[in-house]
Amino acid sequence: MDRRPSTPTRPPEYSGSLPSYREDDEYTPTGHNAAAVRLLTSIDGESGLSGFSEDTRSTNSDFGQIPSMPPPDSTYVPFAGRDNVGGSPQRPWTPSSRVSDYTRPPATNLSYEPADLNGSPRPGTPSSRYGGSPRRPLPPAPLFSNNTQGARGSQQTFADDDDVATVSIPLTDTDDVFGPDHSDLGRSRPLPGTLPGDRASYLSSDQETLSEMPETYDKFGQYDSAPDGAQERRGVRAPIMSRKEVQLINGELVLECKIPTILYSFLPRRDEVEFTHMRYTAVTCDPDDFVEKGYKLRQSIGRTARETEVFICITMYNEDEIGFTRTMHAVMKNISHFCSRNKSRTWGETGWQKIVVCIISDGREKIHPRTLDALAAMGVYQDGIAKNFVNNRAVQAHVYEYTTQVSLDADLKFKGAEKGIVPCQMIFCLKEKNSRKLNSHRWFFNAFGKALNPNVCILLDVGTRPTGNSLYHLWKAFDTDSNVAGACGEIKAMKGKMGTNLLNPLVASQNFEYKMSNILDKPLESVFGYITVLPGALSAYRYHALQNDETGHGPLSQYFKGETLHGQHADVFTANMYLAEDRILCWELVTKRSERWVLKYVKNCKGETDVPDTVPEFISQRRRWLNGAFFAAVYSLVQVRQIWSTDHTIARKVLLHIESVYQAIQLLFTYFSLANFYLTFYFVAGGLTDKKVDPFGHGIGQIIFIILKFTCTLLICAQFILSLGNRPQGAHKLYFASMIIYAIIMVYTTFAIIWIVINQLTPQDGKEAELQLGSNIFTNVIVSICSTLGLYIVMSLIYLEPWHLITSWAQYFLLLPSYICTLQVYAFCNTHDVTWGTKGDNVIRTDLGGAIGKGQTVELEMPSEQLDIDSGYDEALRNLRDRLGVPVPLPSESQMQEDYYKSVRTYMVLIWMIANGMLAMGVSEAYGHKGIGENYYLRFVLWAVAGLALFRAIGSTAFAIINVVNIVVEGRVRISLKVPRWMGGVSDKLSGAVSSVGSSLKS
Repeated sequence: MDRRPSTPTRPPEYSGSLPSYREDDEYTPTGHNAAAVRLLTSIDGESGLSGFSEDTRSTNSDFGQIPSMPPPDSTYVPFAGRDNVGGSPQRPWTPSSRVSDYTRPPATNLSYEPADLNGSPRPGTPSSRYGGSPRRPLPPAPLFSNNTQGARGSQQTFADDDDVATVSIPLTDTDDVFGPDHSDLGRSRPLPGTLPGDRASYLSSDQETLSEMPETYDKFGQYDSAPDGAQERRGVRAPIMSRKEVQLINGELVLECKIPTILYSFLPRRDEVEFTHMRYTAVTCDPDDFVEKGYKLRQSIGRTARETEVFICITMYNEDEIGFTRTMHAVMKNISHFCSRNKSRTWGETGWQKIVVCIISDGREKIHPRTLDALAAMGVYQDGIAKNFVNNRAVQAHVYEYTTQVSLDADLKFKGAEKGIVPCQMIFCLKEKNSRKLNSHRWFFNAFGKALNPNVCILLDVGTRPTGNSLYHLWKAFDTDSNVAGACGEIKAMKGKMGTNLLNPLVASQNFEYKMSNILDKPLESVFGYITVLPGALSAYRYHALQNDETGHGPLSQYFKGETLHGQHADVFTANMYLAEDRILCWELVTKRSERWVLKYVKNCKGETDVPDTVPEFISQRRRWLNGAFFAAVYSLVQVRQIWSTDHTIARKVLLHIESVYQAIQLLFTYFSLANFYLTFYFVAGGLTDKKVDPFGHGIGQIIFIILKFTCTLLICAQFILSLGNRPQGAHKLYFASMIIYAIIMVYTTFAIIWIVINQLTPQDGKEAELQLGSNIFTNVIVSICSTLGLYIVMSLIYLEPWHLITSWAQYFLLLPSYICTLQVYAFCNTHDVTWGTKGDNVIRTDLGGAIGKGQTVELEMPSEQLDIDSGYDEALRNLRDRLGVPVPLPSESQMQEDYYKSVRTYMVLIWMIANGMLAMGVSEAYGHKGIGENYYLRFVLWAVAGLALFRAIGSTAFAIINVVNIVVEGRVRISLKVPRWMGGVSDKLSGAVSSVGSSLKS
């Protein structure tokens, strides 16, 4: 039997004792409370959107029966007026599009909350003040509810048949639930359908045309032209604010705000304050002083005090609601998996109490409005609560806390307990200023992390979707190995439905790049114990390992050092190095003094992320990555002596030194990659100029080579000009054209290699093909190239992931010259640009108002009544449903960079150009007239690439073997050894040997 909520007569209070909810009151409906029925479903115009109350409209209506609406006004009208039975003495009637033949749904004798909630009653609709019942009916379901019980023309039964009480809803000029006159609501309004020509507005041209109604056509002449600019939404009511006195807590503004009524009515659990109230804290201090200033989170106070095992950080900037809900819904499904592990010593049915999700948005002015609507729909955010000042102290961050029981998927559909969603403790930190991602992590680690003291911290970016039970596997890596300080999962490019995103060559090439990195690079580095970078999109750290020592030096101090680097106080090397501060953090963890921390790659943890699909976005992203990676690699090589100050074993220290040598070789090849690309093209394509090898004849091969040679040279010079003077967004067509030309050069070079191989394998002048190893083309070209490509194929098959070789191989090799020339040149030409677009964001804003007072009491503006909180929630649901677009601001004018950075940039680019140019000219002059088989430099490059690929394959194979051994040791695969009785004890000895091998590999 359904129940109806009470409608107490007092407005909400945001301070003092917290209310509690009971479900033991009885109710008898009387009076004018019938006018408080909320009809959000009438806004939709479609059935099935409301999962709580069924539609009360008449069935089978046609155009001839539909009345029209009065002209829109600025006042929100979500109530439907009905037959005239008397109304409020102060409020006019509310227009409705459906009037006739309506009876109020049967009443109920049950309620979901008492009239008096521990001294702070839950407020009702304003019309309940004017007499009648202090109760009100339950509101309809959220607009995105999947409940399909509601049907057009049916009525909701609120009570059993013996308790039915039908009351008409008033429809008079004296009953408007929205209070005193606003705008033009005070004047008398005609009833719907009484205006001339109203019915015609609902008719299509097929039923009634303008030519058939000349008087209607003439009527249009009395209207003026449409107004310019954005207009208020029809039926929207702005929340009414009133000034209230609030008691400060330890001198800080902390508010316990009731959640919207609609959300409250659908909660499966209402037994704790964390489910019924959203907690707002205005933080006026630096994140490093959060705990010292006395700020507390719900997990540290009262009945919600709990230990935190997993602390999840989701950072965002201006991402839209689709990217946010994609990540958040995946996280909540992962939390459900934690709770489903009933046999675990750590997790179980109440496992959600050990997990806290922290969402940190970088800048209040930068956050996407629809993302705020999604957070409001989940109950985490309420508009009109935050303030700019607390007793003349500027607010640095707005912290909202709430334990939500609903989730929004990427299609903006509500999911709840019926879909396996469990409660989720959420902290939403909305930073007042845009201070970049590193500052967001400082709030996470130094403010909230210090307050909660979690065991494992997981970092995610908005837009990344952790699949399946990925977060559990990430946590398990720390649980099974106490030496693990950090771990990461596999980042996969989001391919779209049926892989349609792979039709974009940029996406396909990045898919291949990500896959090969996760097959060759990450496993190799995991075997050594040092992963050069744990991607911020999906990684985890042991909070204890991150802490600084007693002198204040440690991983976190080095990690956040880049936040305070500005101007000439930081050299270009350091400034660029901290563009990849996550690489610095990884190095500082592994080389932490007197510790033996290692980093681990978790293959079973996977996350999908949206990769750049346009040329400007792709180039801008790689500029930060390449510059940060290059300078961070130089930093780790310079600081390699720190390895000997750790507590690692001698074997581990030797492995770390071997990895450092490998990184140095990779760095050297990266630095000279531009020259190596040109020389490879020069010698391979030049091989077709030989008349014996020319596939076209008549000297055409020579002509093509000369054209492509000068084209390649001029194009490289053009890349420098573009990179020094143009942004990718402003010259995207030129960058796109250069990528196409590089792809053509790559196609011809590939064709030249294939033709040379075929020519080498084909008998010439009656002589058999030379297929012996030695100083010949077969050895230096065919074997080296085939070994490199073959290792890619073999390792992909070992990891049972060969599909990227089919779908993305060709696109990657076509864009490979652009990776070398376009991206590398742009990155090195912009080493002076170390900004993240945060300059000028030092303006103190006052748009939210302030909390001003004396002593421990302040006065501030708050939503007047519960109806005002509900109207904000309704507006958020409408915005999400209608997918309202947000105007994209025009790009601001770029600010002049400091002369110091530009001068250093010039010197670096000149040195790089001269070094690559000297190498290219010297080698081309030395071997310009010799064949490929006699070219020692080309032989060195090809075999070096093959050797590096073999080294990566060996490390990746070792990683796979270690995983298999761990599976056997942990008992996931049962191996029964059947031996004769006379060999007793052999199986036990063999099992002990296997266990010892597994333990040694782990250490």
